Amino acid sequence: MNCAISGEVPEEPVVSTKSGLLFERRLIERHILDYGKCPVTGEPLTIDDIVPIKTGKVIKPKPVHTASIPGLLGTFQNEWDGLMLSNFALEQQLHTARQELSHALYQHDSACRVIARLKKERDEARQLLAEVERHIPAAPEAVTANAALSNGKRAAGDEEMAPDAKKLCPGISAEIITELTDCNAALSQKRKKRQIPETLASIDSLERFTQLSSHPLHKTNKPGICSMDILHSKDVIATGGVDATAVIFDRPSGQILSTLTGHSKKVTSVKFVGDSDLVLTASADKTVRIWRDSGDRNYACGHTLNDHSAEVRAVTVHATNKYFVSASLDSTWCFYDLSSGLCLAKVSDDSEKVDYTAAAFHPDGLILGTGTSQSVVKIWDVKSQANVAKFDGHTGEVTSISFSENGYFLATAAEDGVRLWDLRKLRNFKSFLSADANSVEFDPSGSYLGVAASDIRLYQTASVKAEWNLIKTLPDLSGTGKATCVKFGPDAQYVAVGSMDRNLRIFGLPGDQIPIADDDSAQDS
Repeated sequence: MNCAISGEVPEEPVVSTKSGLLFERRLIERHILDYGKCPVTGEPLTIDDIVPIKTGKVIKPKPVHTASIPGLLGTFQNEWDGLMLSNFALEQQLHTARQELSHALYQHDSACRVIARLKKERDEARQLLAEVERHIPAAPEAVTANAALSNGKRAAGDEEMAPDAKKLCPGISAEIITELTDCNAALSQKRKKRQIPETLASIDSLERFTQLSSHPLHKTNKPGICSMDILHSKDVIATGGVDATAVIFDRPSGQILSTLTGHSKKVTSVKFVGDSDLVLTASADKTVRIWRDSGDRNYACGHTLNDHSAEVRAVTVHATNKYFVSASLDSTWCFYDLSSGLCLAKVSDDSEKVDYTAAAFHPDGLILGTGTSQSVVKIWDVKSQANVAKFDGHTGEVTSISFSENGYFLATAAEDGVRLWDLRKLRNFKSFLSADANSVEFDPSGSYLGVAASDIRLYQTASVKAEWNLIKTLPDLSGTGKATCVKFGPDAQYVAVGSMDRNLRIFGLPGDQIPIADDDSAQDS
C-alpha cells in the first residue's frame, strides 16, 4: 500500500479514521498543521483522527549534523517531503482553476446567446411598435370597440392583435370573488360530512390489477400521449397527443367518440369541465381552445384563446365549473371566464421570473398551485392573485401537481421523484424516489395516489406521520420507458395510463375486462 500523497510505500504508515486513506505520518501531520483538512477529500482532519498502523520497523540511526552524509540525507528527505506537499497542492489548485475556467466559458457562451436573442426581440418589438403607431391615428375608437364582448364571445378584433401586444384584463370582480368564496364555504362544509364510497375499489383489488386493454388512439407518425382526463359520470376519457389532436374515448364500448383537431403542435393538457359537454385543451402552439359538443359527439371549437406568448403547459378548472386557469412557459398564468373565453386576470411574479409547467386548483377553489421549470412550487391566493407560499426542494422541472380530496396534502412530481407537502404546516413530510416522475394524481376519494414514471406505482394514502404504503407497481408496457400520465377511473375501479407510444392502456381486475381495440383499425396518419 502506498501513501495517498507521495505515492510511495510509507515508513510510518497511518490511516485516517474519516476517509480510510493511508498516509506517511510525517507528510499528513505537516499537512494537517498547515491546512487542517484531508488533502484528498477536503474534510476537516486533526491529529487525533489519524491512527498509526503497526508494521515491522527498521531501526534508524540517531540523527547527526548536516555536515555528515546521514544528516544530508535527512535534509534531502525533508526537502522531498515539502516538494511532495507543494506539488500536491498545486495539482489541486490546477484542477480547481480548470473547473472555474470551464464554468466561465459556459457562462460567456450563454450570455452571448441571451444577448443575441434579446437583440432579435428588441428589433421585432420596434417593428411592431412602428406598425401600431401607424394604425393608432386612423381609428382611435376602434380599439375600444373591438375589446367589447358580443353574444358571449370575443370580438373579432381581439384575435387580430399583434402577438406581443399587451391585452388589458378587467380583473376578477367583487361579484366573482363572492361567488368563489361561497363555493369554498359550501365545499368545505360538504367535505366535513364526506364518506368514502362503498363502491371504492379495495386495496386487495388494486393489488390484483393487470392490463385489461390497449387502445391506439393517436397517429403512428407522431406517437405519444402527453395528457389525460376522465369524465367519471360518463366513464369517458380524453387524451392529448404529440400529434396535435385530442381524442374523446368511451371506455365501456372501447370506441373513439370524437377527435379534436385544430392545434398546430402537441396538446399538453386536456380537461373536462364538470359534467358538461365542454372540453379544454392547451397546446405548445401557445393557445388554449374551448370545445363544445354540438351534437352526436361532434365537438366544435368555440373559442381559441391567444393570451399567452409561449407554450401553454396546463389548464385546470375551478370547482364552480365557470372559470379556469391556464399556465404557460411565458412566466404567466391566466384566469378565464369559461362562458365568454375572456381573460379576467393575467398574473406574473415580479419578484422572481419562473416558467409555469403545471397547475391545479385546491378542492375548495380559493387556492391555486403551480409548478415551474425552476423546480419551485408556488401557492397562490386566487382572490388577490398573490403568491402566499413557495415550496423548494425538487430537482428539475416540476411536471405535475395534485391536491388531495381532503385539501390537506399536495403531491408534486419532478425529475427527482414525488414529494408530499402538508399545506397546514407548509412543509415536505414525505418523498418517493422515482427518476423522471411525469405525473402524480390522487383518486377522487383521496384514498389512493398514482405516480407515472418509468413504471406506474399506486400508493395508499395516510396521514403525515403514518406510512404511505406501496400497493402495486404496474409496468410500462409501451416499450418507451416513459409513462406520461395516470388517472384513476370511477371509484378507482381501473387505472388509465398514457405513455410515449400512441396507446391508452387500462389496468384493472381481469373480471372487468372491456373490449380490446384492434391496433390495425386505428388511425395511422
